[in-house]
Amino acid sequence: MEIKEMVVAARKAQVIYDEYFDQEKADLVVRLTAKAMFDNADDLAHRGHTETEMGNYQDKRAKVLNKSKGLWQDLKGKKSMGIIGIDEVTNLIEIAKPIGVVAGIIPMTNPVVTIMSKVMFALKTKNAIIISPHPKAKNTCIHTVDLIRKAVCPHGVPEDLIQIIEEPTLDKTQELMRECDVIVATGGMPMVKSAYSSGKPSFGVGAGNVQVILDRYIDLDDAAEKVITGRSFDNGIICSGEQSIIYPRAEKSDVFEAFVRHGAYFVPETDREKLVNTLFINGNINRDIVGQDVFVIAQKAGISIPGTTRVMIVEAKGIGKEDIVSKEKMCPVLAAFPYDFFEEAIQIAKTNLNMEGSGHTAAIHSNNQANIIKAGSELSVSRLIVNAPSATTAGGSLQNGLPVTNTLGCGSWGNNSISENFTYKHLLNITRIAPLSTRMRVPTDEEIWHS
Repeated sequence: MEIKEMVVAARKAQVIYDEYFDQEKADLVVRLTAKAMFDNADDLAHRGHTETEMGNYQDKRAKVLNKSKGLWQDLKGKKSMGIIGIDEVTNLIEIAKPIGVVAGIIPMTNPVVTIMSKVMFALKTKNAIIISPHPKAKNTCIHTVDLIRKAVCPHGVPEDLIQIIEEPTLDKTQELMRECDVIVATGGMPMVKSAYSSGKPSFGVGAGNVQVILDRYIDLDDAAEKVITGRSFDNGIICSGEQSIIYPRAEKSDVFEAFVRHGAYFVPETDREKLVNTLFINGNINRDIVGQDVFVIAQKAGISIPGTTRVMIVEAKGIGKEDIVSKEKMCPVLAAFPYDFFEEAIQIAKTNLNMEGSGHTAAIHSNNQANIIKAGSELSVSRLIVNAPSATTAGGSLQNGLPVTNTLGCGSWGNNSISENFTYKHLLNITRIAPLSTRMRVPTDEEIWHS
């Protein structure tokens, strides 16, 4: 089927879905989508790992299980159609309406969960969705869409409400972006830029480069375990994964010993260039190491590492452009930066983010609320993760207030339209009925200007 035909079919299906599905029915199929993913997590993780050759099976399985639970828990009970708000003072009435046809651009790094979240958001808001998968993950994506359709179509969801381009190409994706009503682009920066250039409303993501500040007077073992868990999760392909640790110089030995206890290997100076030259080629990340196991990377670099290694850590020789290890590394490798005072730690994080990752995410391990607020106030990021693995919580968690998603907006810092986690509310048009209210007293000129 041609792209234009797919869009026409999607529009027809969306009209039917909008007419016959109320909040209760829509929430049922949203739940069924999540449950289908949850029940098939093993198979989906295996397919994704086998096809993309990125990440690892266990973490992909955990990702499907946790995201499916988190998404449904986050979405259930939320009003997403009809009257969603009435202000008792102003009498302003808000009515939510679907946008129409969503173009869902899917990366090869996280194909299953990204499809799941976008489809659930579309179903929640009575929109149609057409998935454009990365060619190197297309079979996993097709299977994922088939599973969802088998779960929801017996309950009256039109088949054409959820479609996928089975033979994806750049031309087809660009045509879809021109023909749809809104684009949700998760993936590399060229694709996100293409979405913003399509002439249609778009939600994209920015590059990640999560800087992790280790404050003084913290439980170093707890922090080390959480940082390493985040950095090693799915072999480091998640954009919200930790990239650098910024630690107190005076506590270097204690910090390093804690990280070693939890599976870190600090690369000696003699092997440093071997690793750096393996990670980056001509200033850009080497695609052959993205999402690869730490032992595969060590082997490619010609480095011998202990069998207990979970991540490798490189001591930086400068910040920002002074050392390429300041950049994003989509694999189980961290950079380490020392600081003498907290303001310097923030400056290091700022410099690295300004080079790459501005607007995305940072993290801090601290017991000092003033320092946490200071970091949140001064860093140009949309999320600051506190005392938790950034990789697994920045996209929302059952234990934090961030909406569960796989599309993380980075604001104007990252050339994005939103500086928050993308969720169902971004796929709604809102009509506001605005009468004059007798409950609102009109102030006098004197009150306006002199009070």
